[in-house]
Amino acid sequence: MFATPAVSVVLSVHNDAPFLAEAIESILAQSVRDFEFLIVDDGATDGSGAIIDRYAAADPRIRAFHQPNRGLIFSLNRMIAEARAPLIARMDGDDVALPERFAAQMRFLSAHTDHGVLGTGVVGIDVHGAVRRDWSVAYPTDDAAFRAALPGGALICHPSVMMRRDLVLAVGGYRAAYRHSEDYDLWLRLSERTRITSLPERLLHYRGSPDQVSRRHGLEQRYGAAVALAAHRHRADGRPDPTQGLERLPPLGDLDALFSTPGTAWGVRAALIEGSLYDGDGLAGPAHRALLDYLRETPRHRRTPGLWRAAGRMVRSGHPLAAGRLALALARR
Repeated sequence: MFATPAVSVVLSVHNDAPFLAEAIESILAQSVRDFEFLIVDDGATDGSGAIIDRYAAADPRIRAFHQPNRGLIFSLNRMIAEARAPLIARMDGDDVALPERFAAQMRFLSAHTDHGVLGTGVVGIDVHGAVRRDWSVAYPTDDAAFRAALPGGALICHPSVMMRRDLVLAVGGYRAAYRHSEDYDLWLRLSERTRITSLPERLLHYRGSPDQVSRRHGLEQRYGAAVALAAHRHRADGRPDPTQGLERLPPLGDLDALFSTPGTAWGVRAALIEGSLYDGDGLAGPAHRALLDYLRETPRHRRTPGLWRAAGRMVRSGHPLAAGRLALALARR
C-alpha cells in the first residue's frame, strides 16, 4: 500500500452483484497503480458484500466498508472523508473504466491546476455489455461550454469524474436535500470556485438499465435540479443559499417563502414541466398536478412550447384521461 496514494477511488455499492466484479477489475487494471480503492457495501442484499470482501482480501489497495443502507449521498461523503489522496475518482458498480482513464485524467489535472473537476467521454452499453447505438451524449470539453450548459444541458458523467478533494470538502460535499440530483448541485457549487470540463476520449463504459435513477426517480431528480439552479442563482447574486443545511427540499408551494423571492416556485415549476415534456408517464402521473397548476398560472405567451405534443405522448404512453385533461386546460387558457 502506498503511504499517501495519488488517487482515492470511491465506489458505493447497493445490489450491483451481476456487474460488480467487472467494475472492480476495471479499476484494478488501471495503468496507474498508485491509488487506494474505497468501496462501501451500502446495505446490499444480493451478495455484493461478499464480492467486495473477496477482492479486498486479494488486493491491499481496497478498503471495504459495510453499513446499513444509507444511500449514495451518505456513502460518498463517508468515503471522501476517509480518503487519503488529493484526488477523488468516482466509479459506479455497474460501469467499466478503460485502463488509461486515470492516467489521462491525472495528466490533465497536473497540467491544468485551475481545473478542479474532470470527466471523460463515455460509451453507452446495455445490461449485457453491448454498445448502445441508440444512445450518445457529447459532454462539454472546455469550461466555457460547461458553463453554457449549466441551466439544463448535458454537463459531465458522474461516475467518470476525477476531482480535487480539498475543493469538494470546501463546498461541503454532497448535500442530503438534493437526493437524486446530488451531482448537479455539487457541480453548480464547484463551478463557483473552479473550472470544470471533460476529456473527449471515451474512457468509461456507462451501463444503462431500466433501474436507473433517471427512470425511477425522474420527477424528483428534475425538481432537485431546478431548485439547485435557483439556489445557484441566489448565491451568484450574493445572497445566502436558503437550502443550505436542509435534509429535504420543501414542497414546490413553499419555495417562494423559502427563497423570499416571489416567482421562485413558478420558475421551478416551469423547469420541471420543460424537463418532463418527453416523459409521458411522468406528466400523466406525479408531475400532472404541477402541469395543470403551471397552465393556470402562466399566460399563453410565456408557456413552454410543445405541450400539445406532450398530450400526444401521454396518449401513446397509455394515459388518455390525463391527456384529455391537459388538452382541455390548453384549450381553455
